[in-house]
Amino acid sequence: MLINQTALQTDSQLVIYKESINEFEIYRPTPYPRQHSLTYMSDSTTVLALLSVGAGADAALLAPERPVITYESLRQHIGDVAHQLNGLGVGRGDSVAIVLPNGPELAVSLLAVTVAATAAPLNPAYTADELAFYFDDLSVVALIVAAGDEGVAREVARARGIRILDLLVPPGAAAGKFELRGTAGPTVEHGGFAQADDIALVLHTSGTTARPKIVPLTQRNLAVAAGNVGVSLGLGPEDRCLNIMPLFHIHGMISGVLASLAAGGSVYCSPGFNALRFFTWLEESQATWYTGVPPMHQVIAGRAARNPEPIARSRLRFMRSASSALSVNVLAELEHAFGVPVIEAYGMTEATHQIASNPLPPKPRKPGTVGIAAGCDIAILNESGRHLSVSEIGEIAIQGEGVMGAYLDNPAANASAFVAGWFRTGDQGVMDAQGYLTITGRLKEIINRGGEKISPKEIDDVLYEHPTVAQAVTFALPHDKLGEEVAAAVVFKHRMSTTEQELKDFAAARLAPFKVPRLIVFCDHLPRGPTGKVQRISMAEQLGLRKPDQAAP
Repeated sequence: MLINQTALQTDSQLVIYKESINEFEIYRPTPYPRQHSLTYMSDSTTVLALLSVGAGADAALLAPERPVITYESLRQHIGDVAHQLNGLGVGRGDSVAIVLPNGPELAVSLLAVTVAATAAPLNPAYTADELAFYFDDLSVVALIVAAGDEGVAREVARARGIRILDLLVPPGAAAGKFELRGTAGPTVEHGGFAQADDIALVLHTSGTTARPKIVPLTQRNLAVAAGNVGVSLGLGPEDRCLNIMPLFHIHGMISGVLASLAAGGSVYCSPGFNALRFFTWLEESQATWYTGVPPMHQVIAGRAARNPEPIARSRLRFMRSASSALSVNVLAELEHAFGVPVIEAYGMTEATHQIASNPLPPKPRKPGTVGIAAGCDIAILNESGRHLSVSEIGEIAIQGEGVMGAYLDNPAANASAFVAGWFRTGDQGVMDAQGYLTITGRLKEIINRGGEKISPKEIDDVLYEHPTVAQAVTFALPHDKLGEEVAAAVVFKHRMSTTEQELKDFAAARLAPFKVPRLIVFCDHLPRGPTGKVQRISMAEQLGLRKPDQAAP
């Protein structure tokens, strides 16, 4: 049974609304404002338990040109693969790298490995050097790779003596059904199915400013997080997610797959985002929702007018956006084109994805915010760790059963990341009186222009208001005297353009003079990381920009 509680601390009392029983309870006040969101799952503290929810004959996974796999068949297959992994020398606590293309086999191999061991999904686009780093850092004992794939992952694994498990899909197999072939290793010390506090998944942080940190997520973390997403979106057995997100990152894994299965719903596993095929998949899948990152939504919004028939025949009841800020203009375009709400959420790997989410109608959504707590307790802290009041800007901090316990083997990072049981996200934000959270930027991305602290997101939002601008990212440009100067990169809408000066004038009419970008560059596309996020901290370097006062060579 799921019980969702959302609470807001006011100056006088703490009021918690329990949706399951439709009543309010009053709790004693606490000395500082914070927003609570607590979801309890009575018997699902492991991935295996989550998979018991769906009715045996119901569809679990679908994929283009593949037969459906039912819950009964999926459960049997995952159990078989888990036992096979034990027989191949892989058990609880062993890290298994998975390097596969997006699709149902990646989804099921992730589920099966988490049930029996520790999954380490990696981007197939990584270079040999990157794979070598991750294999070593995670102490990988086995690699799952597609049979016949002679790429760099196999070469790196061979060089390190890592056991290779070939994944083979038999002709006509249902979505996600496969065979594993490999040489048996030593007898496992801890076999059987994973327990609630076993590490189910290991992922690295992006590492844009330092060595990537290892985030270990337990079975309990994954089970609680999947339930939280399902509750916030009102998912049920009749829902189907069109997954276009990569499954080697937390967003697609938790929201796209686990949340759906935890609710007894189904997942249409695409081979990855493809703007030309999206509307075909939307109609074929009869999905009731999809989740994506802002660049995906922007492309979908741009193509919507050319695809009215698939939209009219779709079963969508909402769309979801997470992983980075969605332009209010793009949100409005999507809602106008599809006639369903766009639910913007906020998450991060250390929280097992979701932290906050705008609620579904009829509850109010606030475009520009990431909604209310929907997976973690949330507080706003100052630099010394003091809890701030409503409308005060500070660092977003979180705690809850979905939040990781600590980075793996990194005491220095843990010492700076946790304060009095709260995890400091590194994001700057503010909470309003109704508990809606607005992210104002990353603390490390704040531009310090001669002592003036500038949120780059504020400038992004202004540039997005210009009718020619499709994408915009503001970033710090090194400056000899000021330390940092404001710069921006812009991508124009199709067949539209303007001049740098016109954009500066547009910004100057809406921003204080010190916030107006000194330099605006125009790009065909913005450099992005593997999850689709703009790497704002390294943008100047990626674009090859010099200091604004530095003479050209």
